Amino acid sequence: MNAALPVIAAFLVLAVILAILARRGRKMSLEQWALGGRGLGTIMVFLLMAGEAFSTFTFLGASGWAYSKGAPTFYILAYGCVGFVIAFWMLPAVWRYASAHKLVSFSDFYAHKYQSRALSVVVSVVALAGMVALLTIQLRGLGIIVSEASYGGIAPSVSIWIGVVVMVGYLLFSGIHGSANIAVVKDILVLGLAVFLGFYLPWHYYGGIAPMFQAIHAQYPDYFSFPKEGLNLTWYNSTILLTALGYYLYPFNLTSVFTARSAQAVRRNTILMPLYTIVIALLFLAGFVAILKVPGLKGADVDLALFHLVKITFDPWFVGVIGGAGVLTALVPGSMILLTASTIIGRNVYKEGFAPQATDRQVAGAARIALPLFALVAVYFVLRGGSTIVSVAIFASSLLTQLLPSLLFSLRPNPFGSKQAAIAGIVVGGLIVGLNTLGGVSLAQLFPHASIMVKSINVGLVALAANAVVFTLVALAGPRSWTRSERVPAAA
Repeated sequence: MNAALPVIAAFLVLAVILAILARRGRKMSLEQWALGGRGLGTIMVFLLMAGEAFSTFTFLGASGWAYSKGAPTFYILAYGCVGFVIAFWMLPAVWRYASAHKLVSFSDFYAHKYQSRALSVVVSVVALAGMVALLTIQLRGLGIIVSEASYGGIAPSVSIWIGVVVMVGYLLFSGIHGSANIAVVKDILVLGLAVFLGFYLPWHYYGGIAPMFQAIHAQYPDYFSFPKEGLNLTWYNSTILLTALGYYLYPFNLTSVFTARSAQAVRRNTILMPLYTIVIALLFLAGFVAILKVPGLKGADVDLALFHLVKITFDPWFVGVIGGAGVLTALVPGSMILLTASTIIGRNVYKEGFAPQATDRQVAGAARIALPLFALVAVYFVLRGGSTIVSVAIFASSLLTQLLPSLLFSLRPNPFGSKQAAIAGIVVGGLIVGLNTLGGVSLAQLFPHASIMVKSINVGLVALAANAVVFTLVALAGPRSWTRSERVPAAA
């Protein structure tokens, strides 16, 4: 047994202990289990939201795309900065409404705003589809991290099953408090490792960051230029806009917002969140180092770039530390996705769709039953294999962003729209994303004689535009959903 395995195991045990201790002195009502009793301050909300951001996407996807894509990779830095500005104004309004009406799940907001059980179910279906994709990212990353850090001692499938059992176990016991406790340790550790790897690896192999870029440019002169087709500048700009607009439409992000004790705590959190982009930038540097030091990775294997590099650089025990931190980057966001998904299934699918008279206790029971079942669905998809982590993330973002128009229109002082408009817009936008992702229908196929600029637009942005147009047309043509009583809390 190599020295990395005990270190990774120690991190996993630490996570379980922290999650168990988080329950002390708390009675796990639905609100306490899912939202921590709405009593978390700025720092804890930040740690939860950063816990979702400092994920296996950060650890593997960012460095993998830096290794394989060059200039287009920087969209990952840009969309967060834009998204945080939007969130500064949007999220406090969402928190005020959710707090005033004691909303628990992501879909509750839409159901209450539009007074529609049907819309609640539609939003839930879209949210669950997006979260399956996002959970597969965490589980796939978990498998890669443990397998690579253990030098093949543990197969990816085995580590995925272990991770799922741990997440489901501590969530059933401690709820969101377990994730928050683990997030404290994980974020400190990931930030420290990112700073160390981002500066040490370029210095170790090239003598500094500038000499590293000079060496890459000497061997691959066009590496940091945008291609003329595919991931070109048009794709880059449209993907930044799409992902920034939908950054806080990830359902587990809004769950973290609901946990805050005040709107001010939410706003302070959006001010702190740009720290996340520093971590991304530092892990980009690790990916750039790997270009010349571990060449030849193709396809989904580019996500292995960081661990291939650290394995030839450091002793096994330190690789174990990096692997242990990587495990935590999967557990915290993965558990938040599971918690949010199970709450949506309990409140907005089970109650809104089948049992409107269900009590909170029955809803909590349904959510706890749904939690392991949702995890099994994600395990099925991740074991099938597939695209790179970033590609899956772009699909999930494109789908979840289709919920944006109905959210934004509802936040106006005098809300505009109707439940029919919201459903129609979401369905149209979701169908366009589905045709592109599952059916392989692209803008180049639909418009073969169009310019490269048109063909390169991210289809998710096209879907969002169609969504907004349909929403507006249906809203103007149909009945209004809003009443005087609904307008007043929205403007609070």
